[in-house]
Amino acid sequence: MENSSIYSIITGTGRYIPTKVVKNANFLDNEFYDSTGEKFDMPNEVIVDKFKQITEIEERRYVNDKLVTSDIGFFAAQNAIDSSKINKEDLDYIIVAHNFGDIKKSNIKIDFVPSIASRIKYKLGIENPYTVAYDLPFGCPGWLQGIIQADYFIKSGDAKKILVIGAETLSRISDPHDRDTMLYSDGAGAVIIEAIKSDKPVGVLSHITRSDTMNHAYLLRMDKSYNPKFENNNIFIKMNGRRLYEYAIKTVPQVAKDCIEKAGLFLENIKKVLLHQANAKMDYVMLNNLFKLFNIKKIPENIMPMTIYKIGNNSVATLPILYDLLIKGELKNHKLDKGDNFVFASVGAGMNVNALVYRMQ
Repeated sequence: MENSSIYSIITGTGRYIPTKVVKNANFLDNEFYDSTGEKFDMPNEVIVDKFKQITEIEERRYVNDKLVTSDIGFFAAQNAIDSSKINKEDLDYIIVAHNFGDIKKSNIKIDFVPSIASRIKYKLGIENPYTVAYDLPFGCPGWLQGIIQADYFIKSGDAKKILVIGAETLSRISDPHDRDTMLYSDGAGAVIIEAIKSDKPVGVLSHITRSDTMNHAYLLRMDKSYNPKFENNNIFIKMNGRRLYEYAIKTVPQVAKDCIEKAGLFLENIKKVLLHQANAKMDYVMLNNLFKLFNIKKIPENIMPMTIYKIGNNSVATLPILYDLLIKGELKNHKLDKGDNFVFASVGAGMNVNALVYRMQ
């Protein structure tokens, strides 16, 4: 192929969804406080019901007490390697997106020394010293940013095969006295990215990333429990939900639009929109706003697959799990065929936003 170029394609996918199912009813006995330390003056049935109406979450998954982030990341990675049928020793990079490391059930402290990527490489039994393993703490968009970095490595000629993992155990760092604890879950997803020569654009077509720190850096942060009588000084994930929502519904659609146009496409050319599974209401509004930016009034049915109602928000793992389920035909009424274009988009702590347009090979 005289005019061929190098492109980055996904050749294998994998996931680990924990087996422990935690339903909304599990939170009926929690004592919930607001950010000022005042206990909510309403029954938990009302709090839980309102939560479900907004987020659509019915249940979420937690890891068992013995597992940590590097364990579930390893499970997803092995699944992706098996799916791609590559030799694991041929991997040039292992990029692991996470934010809290291996938090043990018995010791709720952030731990990622050595890196989670190094731990997963060890668990995979990879001997090749030139398989470079590193971590990417980038908020919820971390896995997608890992794909973007992999694309840079491949297009520069530095790499041919890269493993990108997103793994998180948010259940370990969520405040039991904060209503937002019902959002969070655990899980891991992974993909193998490989270089391919093609005379037509395929795989990763475009991507855009932005970080809005000046006014939004601390919309997600770590802080003490909302319960003023909490027994120790553990810190938990905290969120300014209203401001984050307002930021996301404005910023993510614009980044996605810019990314689609950067690929030389129109929204009509996009088969699926894969959004970070943070909050169902927020995702629907972001999708609607994306169509408004393109001046399209009618949104096609089944353009945006959702998993949050059964899996919850497991941060960096939502997108790779969603893609793995989609590509393996496990999402009803959703599939991708050769030549289809789709867009990934995510938003999270930082505040970081990214989007990527991909064409199926």
